[in-house]
Amino acid sequence: MKDKILKMAVVAVCGTLAATSCNSEAKVEEPVLKTVGNPYLPLWEHIPDGEPYVFDDPDNPGKQRVYIYGSHDSRISDYCGMEFVVWSAPVEDPSQWRYEGEVFRVDKNGKGEPQDTADVLFAPDVALVTGPDGKKTYYLYPNDQVGGRNGLIAKSDKPTGPFEVCNWSKEDPNKADGVLAFDPAVFVDDDGRVYGYWGFERSNGAELDPATMATVKPGTKVVEDMVSGKNQPGDFRFFEASSIRKIKDKYVFIYSRWTKDGEFGLPDTNYTLAYAYSDKPLGPWTYGGTIIDGRGRETNEKGDTIASAVVSGNTHGSICLIGDQWYVFYHRQTGTNEFARQAMVAPITVKVEEGPGGKVEISEGEFNSEGFALNGLDPLERHSAGLACWLTGPKVAEHKWPDNIFYGSYVAASYGNDDKFDAPYDLRNNTNPVVNNTDGSIVGYKYFNFSATKGKKDLKLLLRLKPEGIDGTIQVMADRPWASQGGKPLGTVELKADMPKESTELITILPGLTELDGKHAIFFIFSSDTKEKSLCTLEDFAFSF
Repeated sequence: MKDKILKMAVVAVCGTLAATSCNSEAKVEEPVLKTVGNPYLPLWEHIPDGEPYVFDDPDNPGKQRVYIYGSHDSRISDYCGMEFVVWSAPVEDPSQWRYEGEVFRVDKNGKGEPQDTADVLFAPDVALVTGPDGKKTYYLYPNDQVGGRNGLIAKSDKPTGPFEVCNWSKEDPNKADGVLAFDPAVFVDDDGRVYGYWGFERSNGAELDPATMATVKPGTKVVEDMVSGKNQPGDFRFFEASSIRKIKDKYVFIYSRWTKDGEFGLPDTNYTLAYAYSDKPLGPWTYGGTIIDGRGRETNEKGDTIASAVVSGNTHGSICLIGDQWYVFYHRQTGTNEFARQAMVAPITVKVEEGPGGKVEISEGEFNSEGFALNGLDPLERHSAGLACWLTGPKVAEHKWPDNIFYGSYVAASYGNDDKFDAPYDLRNNTNPVVNNTDGSIVGYKYFNFSATKGKKDLKLLLRLKPEGIDGTIQVMADRPWASQGGKPLGTVELKADMPKESTELITILPGLTELDGKHAIFFIFSSDTKEKSLCTLEDFAFSF
């Protein structure tokens, strides 16, 4: 890839390490990301509650794409938004996502009369019905939060919409007919029978009438407390976020689980996705375990279990087979509250023992910075600091719903610029700064693949940041943030109080980097004699030779 010349305004001095001069030329690749990282959508986009599906590409017969359907944190000061947007990617390369546009909003009632404001839409789901003639109909379950409309559904002949409401009540044009309520999930079985799932703290399931796709099938009943809820006895501890998949002959129910206080060595939270499985679509169910923990469970230097990411929040997602690889899709929190969530992904393994009573084993995904770059991020590409998966401070952050109080590093929310749809992955849009980098903070990235740089001379870190008037250092470590756990010191970046408080690129030679081969985590450890004040804001970085 063509090299780019970067002229540096300021150079970091690294203790015993030499620093390049201000007129040095550093070789980095053009900012066209091949390893996008995690979150996998542009960092200005906020789509939580993602339901992933592989559908036929209506514009390219014989091809398939993976589509993500989620809510849209566009209100900024509260959950979700008044519109759904869709992104998709080719199954051959799920790292390259395309914006499909707005596909649904409710701003009129059943008579077509305009409303003063559009309805707020929470976590959705989509179900595909293929007719006897092969015609495909996509049903959207938008989790409409207006009274009388929670069971509202819409349909389209394309996975990208537009979707039109199809179950307005004949008696009241301001209501919809349907049994589905909070966080709906709908599944069409191989025999054409349809099942719905929903609930908050208590789970419900029912067979739906295929003629309406929204009401309970005549002659059947709603199954209440399908699995045990948060406040009921049992291991399931269902909270919200129903999702359903069929894998071979097993039904897999994915949901947000409220953990027990002290479970995993941490306080209780609903920041995990768990699963249950059954031989039948409505149970009985067997608890399977945790698929992803948004807290990024880790071990500190003392051997204690810690949350290496945000200490608590909510999550919602599901699993999807893309090609021959299974993934869990979920979301993380950014900013200081739960209103700027971002779509995340992690590879998992799924094993199914077919036959009555057979087990389903799903591995727990790792909370990391890779996304679909399963071989690791390319260190020669410039990545936003906001891909950090490890963010800890000198004191454990506090979760006071819906806010988080941070004493150290965290990822600030961002929303891009006016050209974000034209250049979604350009760094001027595709970036989240890491802020509040106080003494004792650790910012980490799992993982970079250093195979291409092994043995190279004069390997450098190109770190763009904004100094904040504090004397201090940033120690760069590989593998772990502590030498006692096998961490390898690579170098130190010095920050001076008299540095201009403006975006600055610091170049630091890292001699130890030449020894690294394959995948390694990278950590930035912040130190200063000045406590409880941020040393700098991290913007983005790359490695170079």
